Amino acid sequence: MGGVRKGLRGRGAAGKIPVFGCLERKGKVYTRVISDAKENTLMPIIRCKIIPDSIIYFDSFRSYNALDVSEFKHLRINHSKKFIQEKNHINGIENFWNRAKRHLRKFNGVPKNKFNLFLKECESRFNYGSPKQLLLL
Repeated sequence: MGGVRKGLRGRGAAGKIPVFGCLERKGKVYTRVISDAKENTLMPIIRCKIIPDSIIYFDSFRSYNALDVSEFKHLRINHSKKFIQEKNHINGIENFWNRAKRHLRKFNGVPKNKFNLFLKECESRFNYGSPKQLLLL
């Protein structure tokens, strides 16, 4: 997330902070700043947050290859071929990323050492609503 784009595009673009996120269908989102987007980094987080034998949907990023032989039923959504296959999609997490980026844009840059706090604020707003909405409840 973030960073200044100077010709490099896609995952691993210079100056960006790698972030992992998962969303329970019709549930809550979980996000975490990670050191890198490699399989060895992602698998412990996935095993910690997702119940075995769950059906999970990810994009076709190569770090998710280990899910094919793991205790999860893994279905890939290939954005370049077909964004939605029947009812299988990852639009929920894409919605979260869109909201988070829109919220963070207001700050005109976030310090890297505080980024995790800003990200968790976005997670909280998505899961529980804004402070104004919470007061109404």
